[in-house]
Amino acid sequence: MASQKLQGLIAAPFTPMHKDGSLNLSIIPSYYNLLKENSVNGAFICGSTGEGVSMSVTEKKAVAVAWAACTKDDSSFTVMPLLGGTCIADCKDLALHAREVGLDAVSFTAPFYFKPANAETLAQCCAEIAAAVPDMPFYYYHIPVLTGVGIPMYDLLKAVDGKIPNFAGIKYTHEDFMDFLSCINFQNGKYDMLWGRDENMLPALAVGAKGAVGSTFNYAAPLYYNLIDAFNNGEMEKAQVLQQESIDMIRLLGKYGGIATGKAYMKLLGLDCGEFRLPVKNMSNENFELFKKEVEQLGFQNYCSKISAAANVK
Repeated sequence: MASQKLQGLIAAPFTPMHKDGSLNLSIIPSYYNLLKENSVNGAFICGSTGEGVSMSVTEKKAVAVAWAACTKDDSSFTVMPLLGGTCIADCKDLALHAREVGLDAVSFTAPFYFKPANAETLAQCCAEIAAAVPDMPFYYYHIPVLTGVGIPMYDLLKAVDGKIPNFAGIKYTHEDFMDFLSCINFQNGKYDMLWGRDENMLPALAVGAKGAVGSTFNYAAPLYYNLIDAFNNGEMEKAQVLQQESIDMIRLLGKYGGIATGKAYMKLLGLDCGEFRLPVKNMSNENFELFKKEVEQLGFQNYCSKISAAANVK
């Protein structure tokens, strides 16, 4: 099947939670409005940032329904769920549900307990799930730092080419630019290659990336659109400065505990998505106050995503 390549920024949303750890789906319409107000072109839901691996199949279906409901009349906004990776039967079930509720594409990552030994085995996994929804674009999510599956994506494309008609492309969250560029050029650019490392967007643009999926696009989309504009206009020094601002912002993620710090950034915008589930460690109240001071010193307000008063949900 032919599918349109995605352009610009696709956010990887956090899954909003109540204080007791249950889903807070009421926030999702406001979340969608926030992304739209900041020119984000889609949402990659239930991924790493969205804690998909920490949710039940029932919960992931509920998140899909919530995003489908508020985006159903917006053909310019793409919603793609990560189906999972470990249980192929669950992935097929979730893919069928995504089609039923009207989502736009589906994604799958490598099984990370019983790992595929080679690209051919991984391609077989992709083929079984993609065949369940032959009329939907199917993306593979390459994130070896979390899955432990470091098969070159160039080898995967060779293994799937001509065998999975709805294989649309790859969300590439890795630092192997040789492999990424080879995938971009495979079969004259046949597949959609979405960059997934926000802190390395500038070099990804330099080798030809046109679309990107990232967690920091949730709360700093203007920064990245300014970076893209600077690159496209040949203003390389400006682009380098903007990428460094992104890096400085992302360094605070590591300093304050990792992925859960992203929800602290969202709280500063006025969209409180709660906390992460175990085993992810959340920030203490004391550290949140220290974090706020450091964020202010970065000049975050100069490039953060803007949220209207109407969309402000506590």
